[in-house]
Amino acid sequence: MLFCSEPLIRSVLTETLQTHDYVVLPVGDLGEAIDRLRTTKPDLLIIRTYVDKMPGHDAARYLRTKSPGMRILMASGLVDDDRINFRESVHGIEVFPKPFTAVDLLEKVREVLAKPVPKSDRQTQSSVAGGR
Repeated sequence: MLFCSEPLIRSVLTETLQTHDYVVLPVGDLGEAIDRLRTTKPDLLIIRTYVDKMPGHDAARYLRTKSPGMRILMASGLVDDDRINFRESVHGIEVFPKPFTAVDLLEKVREVLAKPVPKSDRQTQSSVAGGR
């Protein structure tokens, strides 16, 4: 599942992951994320550092209580994409640190998915769906 409140960023990240055969469940707010977790158990939650008027860390920890065993990847930067770069340059906004590439994102997703289920969640893990 991809939790990102910004529609453009959510769209770019979704497209990047889907292009590489990942099943992506994009959500823009906490209520939508909770609703999705009622019907699916994703392998991974990709979340921004600030979502839906709250810290991404708090949202991620809460969502993990709804889907024990879900791995979490906090994406704190921006993906290097012409649509995002154009948006920022038009408004004279500088970005730091530099955006990460799609390859960097995909490598990190593979790395996180290869890790064991978080130790505190192993006993409550149910069957997992939504991965590659």
